Amino acid sequence: MRPSTISATVDFDRDGVQHGFLKLPYSHDQSAWGCIMIPISVVKNGEGPTALLTGGNHGDEYEGITSLLKLASELSAEQVRGRVIIVPAMNYPAVQNGSRTSPIDKGNMNRSFPGNPAGSMTERIADYFQRYLIPLCDYALDIHSGGKTLDILPFAAAHRLPDAQQEARCIEGARLFGTPASMILFELDAASLYDTAVEVQGKVFVTTELRGGGTSTPETMALADRGVRNFLKFAGILDGEPELPEAAPLQLDMPDASCYVQSTHRGILELTLSLGEPVRQGDLVARVHAFERTGTPAVEYRAQRDGLLVARRFPALVDIGDTLAVIADIVES
Repeated sequence: MRPSTISATVDFDRDGVQHGFLKLPYSHDQSAWGCIMIPISVVKNGEGPTALLTGGNHGDEYEGITSLLKLASELSAEQVRGRVIIVPAMNYPAVQNGSRTSPIDKGNMNRSFPGNPAGSMTERIADYFQRYLIPLCDYALDIHSGGKTLDILPFAAAHRLPDAQQEARCIEGARLFGTPASMILFELDAASLYDTAVEVQGKVFVTTELRGGGTSTPETMALADRGVRNFLKFAGILDGEPELPEAAPLQLDMPDASCYVQSTHRGILELTLSLGEPVRQGDLVARVHAFERTGTPAVEYRAQRDGLLVARRFPALVDIGDTLAVIADIVES
């Protein structure tokens, strides 16, 4: 396979704190010999584990971007044992545009792995992570929220994995991130996720969902700020014990696709439940109202399982195929 066209201005093996860029050549109408400049920081102190911390996988999810920018400014080499690689704006064009996908190629970073060194700009970034950054790390944290189209009960998450020991470490990392809930996450399409790319290389991987709506709040920022440091403590890179809330996290599980309530109609969404409310199979979750004419009954959507409402669509306007709500099982401890 051809080498990546991306070059790093940082030395991943050098001790100390470095701030630089991943430079991806991008020739376009406004800049014939231009580059996409993806910010990156490396904080290293001797031997030890490596954590790869990412935000901005989607450009409209702000807790991860903001928290990692803060961490990159605050973290000193003397505080760490090993190495921390921080990429706050993984899909930089999407972050710059405030959109889930890249405005250049409409690429969704979290559906672009393993990438392609000769492909679109998004695929080239994915390829660099796949072949150059993921192999450097032992632990990876990718901070997400719901973006502009979802509002999600805050949780940290891991996935079911073939390797029981790796799965257990991922679940433990999710628990110690310190959110009010911890999730075993079922993905509708896991094959091209960044998550999967990290996990198949045997790394400990944790992701999050921290509300959404295309903004952040003081509460979600506090979760992210504390969580990234908790994760580094879990990895053995920062000293001390993770700072956890007094109440044990709610244990949640999404076992299969029946957790997703998806629309088969266009219209205006009326949710009948709030985030965090318990649900019984058959309960009314949402109505979709056709607005093209009056006198048309709303279409009702009901829960396919018992559980807790953990995510909801944020905009009221819905189309066929949109996820209206997500219901997760409550796991009794």
